[in-house]
Amino acid sequence: MKYDARRKAVLDHMEKGAVMVLYSGESIPQSLDGCCPFDANHHFFYLTGLARENMALVLSRSSSEDREILFIEEAVPSMERWTGRRVTKEEAKAISGIDDVRYIDSLDGALSRMVNRETVEYAYFDGYKNHIVDADSYNMTKAKRFAAAYPTVQLRNIHSVIAGMRMVKDEEEIACIREAIELTDKGLRRVLSTLAPGQMEYQAQAEFEYAIRYHGAEGTAFATIAGSGINGCMLHYETNHCEMKDGSLLLLDLGARAKGYCADITRTYPVSGVYSPRQKEIYDVVLAANQAVTAAARPGLTLKQLNEICKAKLAEGLIALSKIESADEIGTYYMHGVSHHLGLDTHDAIAHDETPLAPGMVITNEPGLYIDEEEIGIRIEDDLLITEDGCEVLSCAIPRTTQEIEDLMKR
Repeated sequence: MKYDARRKAVLDHMEKGAVMVLYSGESIPQSLDGCCPFDANHHFFYLTGLARENMALVLSRSSSEDREILFIEEAVPSMERWTGRRVTKEEAKAISGIDDVRYIDSLDGALSRMVNRETVEYAYFDGYKNHIVDADSYNMTKAKRFAAAYPTVQLRNIHSVIAGMRMVKDEEEIACIREAIELTDKGLRRVLSTLAPGQMEYQAQAEFEYAIRYHGAEGTAFATIAGSGINGCMLHYETNHCEMKDGSLLLLDLGARAKGYCADITRTYPVSGVYSPRQKEIYDVVLAANQAVTAAARPGLTLKQLNEICKAKLAEGLIALSKIESADEIGTYYMHGVSHHLGLDTHDAIAHDETPLAPGMVITNEPGLYIDEEEIGIRIEDDLLITEDGCEVLSCAIPRTTQEIEDLMKR
């Protein structure tokens, strides 16, 4: 079973006398009696297949044996009437493939026995943080608590180990991403069939999100971006509260989520159904860069090298249109990278920034141009599967040329 193999790979990385503790997390309070939607720690889900709160996975490597123990929340029938069913021990065993399943209130005692009786010298936790100013994650909070209780045990970070594993997707993961992309395609076609001047950006968002949920998506992979006119020049515009004007463009950066895996697609549509000649000129420059990255993407390259290819192609196009005079000026109109990894996270976990591409990796391809003075923001984003000798465009069925898009809007 895939979860067994993944846990075995983590255990193989650990020394004798080491334990790994990985928590699924807990809900974050939103109001007096409500919580934010729960999303399990993605490393935990990757190793267990379980996405419920208040669980923990312990991997132990002693001198005599390797052990896997799963801790889950005990079901309380009187509470399940209010909160829904909890996973049973039998269900947890069947999903994860772990035979030793216990209740979470016994975790502290189990860790204490391991440290005091089995000479645990190293303890691995998920130590991922975005920035130094970020609040501690749930796993980091637990790691600090463990360090205070057992100061003689050396803490180590398991994040880069699991992140490195997650960079290369297996066939089941790729199938989930394909499904998420297919759902995203359905949502975009719904938007194309209803888009018209005078609508609000949030109405385009609503059409997309209705369609993907109707067809079975778990939800959106991230907050939907629906920026029209000058709003399309803001990279992470999420308010989606403006009216879409006749003659303007609508930049949609969005994705469905299926079985935990994300799609990340961007298309830029003419609100009135037809691109202006100037919009087509800029659009075709971006499309050429998208195609250049697709042609170049293959094992051995880095995302930085793909971004240089993208920048050169965008600069070539803007110079031809007399928008800039030299390639050094491209930063005025293109200010982000062309690619990131895609999987359980939209910006998926990576071991190192400069890790070369390898077969099985899934990345985005998202060149864009943002011309504030003309209120033209255009981005074209596809999802690529790296193969043995190149790449496959997983989102090839989603229309991307101006002609394809105009034809669909006419119908």
